[in-house]
Amino acid sequence: MPPTDPTPRVELTPAAADLLRKLRDAHGPLMFHQSGGCCDGSAPMCYPEGEFKTGDSDVLLASLAVEGVEEPVTFWMSRSQYEVWNHTRLIVDVVPGRGSGFSLEAPEGVRFLTRSRLVGT
Repeated sequence: MPPTDPTPRVELTPAAADLLRKLRDAHGPLMFHQSGGCCDGSAPMCYPEGEFKTGDSDVLLASLAVEGVEEPVTFWMSRSQYEVWNHTRLIVDVVPGRGSGFSLEAPEGVRFLTRSRLVGT
């Protein structure tokens, strides 16, 4: 279970928020899932909300408010990945380059990337 401290566990850069608005217009409500598995472990995958099935092996870290988007964008992480990253603040950014073909931003020529900072820094 994520800690209940006032530090936001996940935040978005302005570039990530801009891309989420564009993707929301094209695909409807959105979600992120970061597994740390076979695909790029530092790249959260963006899906239409509910398309990626979460379960007991996942932790909901945040419901991200994006200006101009009606509903929050949920951010899930596999429990095993969370055990490694539980002392960090995650910052979702956008970088040039093609990421995983599973993530909605792949055709845009950019990919989401998670950066991290230790909580309290």
